[in-house]
Amino acid sequence: MRRREFIALVGGAAASWPLTARAEIYPARPITIICPFAAGGPTDVLARLMAEHMGRTLGQNIVVEDITGAAGSIGVGRVAQAPADGYTLGIGHWSTHVVNGAIYALSYDLLRDFEPIAQLPANPMLIITRPSLPAADLKELVGWIKANGNAMVGTAGVGSGSHIAAVYFQNKTATHLQFVPYRGTDPALIDLMAGRLDMMFDQASEAMARVRDGTIKADAVTASTRLASAPDIPTVDEAGVPGLYINIWYGLWAPKGTPPGVIARLTAAAMAAMADPQVQKRFADLGLEAPPPEQQTAAALGRLQRAEIEKWWPIIKAAGIHAQ
Repeated sequence: MRRREFIALVGGAAASWPLTARAEIYPARPITIICPFAAGGPTDVLARLMAEHMGRTLGQNIVVEDITGAAGSIGVGRVAQAPADGYTLGIGHWSTHVVNGAIYALSYDLLRDFEPIAQLPANPMLIITRPSLPAADLKELVGWIKANGNAMVGTAGVGSGSHIAAVYFQNKTATHLQFVPYRGTDPALIDLMAGRLDMMFDQASEAMARVRDGTIKADAVTASTRLASAPDIPTVDEAGVPGLYINIWYGLWAPKGTPPGVIARLTAAAMAAMADPQVQKRFADLGLEAPPPEQQTAAALGRLQRAEIEKWWPIIKAAGIHAQ
């Protein structure tokens, strides 16, 4: 073999070795999951639940780092800029990986700059009202709004899930709502319980405790099936507004270019966590429902995200919703 050919052969092997080696021994050090919301919130709680179990499966610690700001877009942007080596992942949901693309001028592309890993549990919303509102169910609520001209609806701010859900409700019911933005759902819930608001849309995991203690009323769940954790609350189909589906689904993503073998290991670890009965019990306690295994895969998450963008972006843009 000529010297030049030998050098080229050795050089090529050396160039390919680090990537192959990393894939074979992955993970060789702790992994970070970036949560784009504050500690203690539903996204952070889910991230830590998944990280604890996935870390055991992978044999490495998984650390959750909360990076907040701009409705989650700062944390998601940090994931997009991270090395594509499988050691920086991102958890997000319907708002961060669908809605924000229609509202914010993002520095990254929600579809092109990430590799899907796994679809995580979903958290449908509840249509909730003040206890004193004179409507016994969703049909009566719609009639009450039309009779009174409008209703005061609290939101967690412009472009939040609670805001988009209320806009969708308007479209589906031909009603008019008066939006009252807050800095999060907690202060809005306080005003709802006090009777200063008429209604809200809130994630089941956040609203369920107050529904159970009777401080707010739940008229329907924005899903096609009833919640296992609250089987007495009817679906929107049953309650008279069919098709009003708003699902705050969650997912795990990695930076674009992360090796397929690494993605496969992470997907398997995430699916193992969601199959664990103890983790499933925690999901139920939080009002979360895991998708069936065939919908947990990386490919399924990619299909879901694309379909949701195609559905929601026209609705958001037609409503003229912009970042403020």
